[in-house]
Amino acid sequence: MIDTLTIQTKRTSASRLPEVDFDHLEFGKTFSDHMLVVDYQDGEWQEPQIVPYGDMTVSPANSALHYGQAIFEGMKAYKNEQGEVYMFRPYDNLHRLNASAERMCMPAIPEEIFMQGLAQLLRLDAEWIPSFTGSSLYIRPFMFATDGLLGVRPSDSYRFMIITCPVGLYYNKPLRVRFEEKYVRSAEGGAGFAKNAGNYGAAMYPTKLAQQEGYNQLIWTDASEHRYVEESGTMNAVFVIDGRIVTPALSSSILDGITRRSVLQLARDWDIPVEERKVSALEILAAQANGTLQEAFGVGTAATIAPIAVIGYQGEDYTLPIPPADAFSYRVSAALAEIRSGNAADPHNWMVRL
Repeated sequence: MIDTLTIQTKRTSASRLPEVDFDHLEFGKTFSDHMLVVDYQDGEWQEPQIVPYGDMTVSPANSALHYGQAIFEGMKAYKNEQGEVYMFRPYDNLHRLNASAERMCMPAIPEEIFMQGLAQLLRLDAEWIPSFTGSSLYIRPFMFATDGLLGVRPSDSYRFMIITCPVGLYYNKPLRVRFEEKYVRSAEGGAGFAKNAGNYGAAMYPTKLAQQEGYNQLIWTDASEHRYVEESGTMNAVFVIDGRIVTPALSSSILDGITRRSVLQLARDWDIPVEERKVSALEILAAQANGTLQEAFGVGTAATIAPIAVIGYQGEDYTLPIPPADAFSYRVSAALAEIRSGNAADPHNWMVRL
């Protein structure tokens, strides 16, 4: 249980909850009634507050708009069958947010503001947390610079916020992806490991080109040779090759995904060999050709597990086998769902109850 910090709260005068069609949720379009806001000024964090969700005013010279000091996280909360609210690995999100903040020359968020502010926000908007299969409350913590100054330097002031939205399934069918051999998501020594806004903005154009070719997403490759797998769209990439779980080793150009950590931990719990290493596009295609590529999928907070059905490479499409009912991706997806719902043991203490 999380102790509650006394946070000044202004409740909405008219909840939008009755307007929500929970049977037809579009990811990221329906937002809960309230949001957490706290400003950083004069070298310290000010008093947090919870206010009705709504627009805010920023200066046209806002330095985040001009120089990109903006970071975010993605996480989820769930209700179990008894209606109790749990968050999945929130401390990991906090630590990763602060790693992103350090890389982008921004102040760290104190644990008590993040955790206790989040707890109070979720308690206030608990009725927004859906409970049908595959649903959750998506949580978006983010921070951005707020100086109204045109000058290439770290801002002196920042705003940290948390907004939430009820969501259902992110992808409803296996993905078509292709290896990217021209554009780069991130280079070694860059900020690819951080969840900063610029990483995602720069990825949109090459992703758009792939979508125009009939693919859902890209498999990003390394910046120097375009040989080695880095990520799959906005997710970490995982392959099952001849009974082994193979995934690119973390680096300064690959995000340390929390779903990735969880999937690899469960594999190890089940005594399945896990290899975190360089894995090339040619190795994946060779495994597909000789029948040892059993599965390929992306892992991330939004989709959890996103199976890959087709991989494109240099103008050719390669179809992956349809995973059997006992495939690793199905087993691990079900195991994570059981842990989140409270129907299975949580040996690693991933779930944090409000």
